[in-house]
Amino acid sequence: MHSRKVRFITAFAVLTCLLWLFGLGWSVKDYLFGTKNVSARPAVAEQSAGRSGELKIIALGDSLTRGTGDIEGKGYAGYVSDQLKQAGTEVSLINLSIKGLTSSQLAEQMKQKEIGRQIGQADVILMTIGGNDLFLGGQTLSDLSEASIKDLEESYLINLKTIISGIRTVNAEASVYLLGLYNPFSELQNGELMSSVVRDWNYNTAETLAQDSKSVFVPTYDLFQQNTADYLFTDHFHPNEKGYRLMAERAAALITGTGGQR
Repeated sequence: MHSRKVRFITAFAVLTCLLWLFGLGWSVKDYLFGTKNVSARPAVAEQSAGRSGELKIIALGDSLTRGTGDIEGKGYAGYVSDQLKQAGTEVSLINLSIKGLTSSQLAEQMKQKEIGRQIGQADVILMTIGGNDLFLGGQTLSDLSEASIKDLEESYLINLKTIISGIRTVNAEASVYLLGLYNPFSELQNGELMSSVVRDWNYNTAETLAQDSKSVFVPTYDLFQQNTADYLFTDHFHPNEKGYRLMAERAAALITGTGGQR
C-alpha cells in the first residue's frame, strides 16, 4: 500500500515537471521568435495608414501651374493644396511645371524617368497646358484664320492624348484635373473672336478628356469672362492672386466632391 502511494506521488511529480517544461519552452519560443498573428497585423495597419493618410498631388504643365503672376508664388496648385489642408486633408504637393511649356514639350517631359516615377505615385494630377499652343505669346491675334487655328488645335489634341496615355502607362488610378483656358485678350481688338476660339478649344479639350474616365476638365473661362482686368497680373496675360484663388476654389471643390463629380 505504501509502495503504491510512492509510485503515484512520483508519477504526479514527473507529469507536473513535464507540463512546466512544456510551458517554459512555449514561452521562450514566443519571446525569441514572436507570434505571427500578433506582430503582423499592426505592421499592415501602419502601412495602410501611411499610404492612405496623405494625398499626393503632382502638378504638371506651363506657367499657370507654376504660378507666374501670383505675388505669393503659389499659383492655383498651391492654393488647392492650402484649401485641402484647411479641410483636414494631409497633402503632399510636387510642382513639376515649366514656364512656357507647350503640349509637345510636356509630352516629351513625361518620358523622363524621374517624372514618370513621380506621376506613378500620384493620387491627384493637376495640369494646365495648351495656352502656349494657342496664344503663341499673343501672335495668334494677328492671324485668327480658321485654317491656322485648326492646325494648332489638331496638333494640341494629338499631344493631349499622348499626355493622358503617358499618365495611364505609369498610373491607372490617379484623378487628372486639367484646368481649361480663359481669354486674357477679351478687351482687345479681335477679343470677341478670340473668345469664340477659346470656347471651341475648351470644348474639344473636354471631349478628349472624356475618353478617360478618371480625367476631369475644370472650366475657368467663366471665371475671367467679366472684369477680366481684376483677375490678371500686370502682364495682362497671367492671373494674379485673385485669379489663381478662383481657379483653386473650383479645382478643390471637384477634388473633394463638393463642386461636381470626380
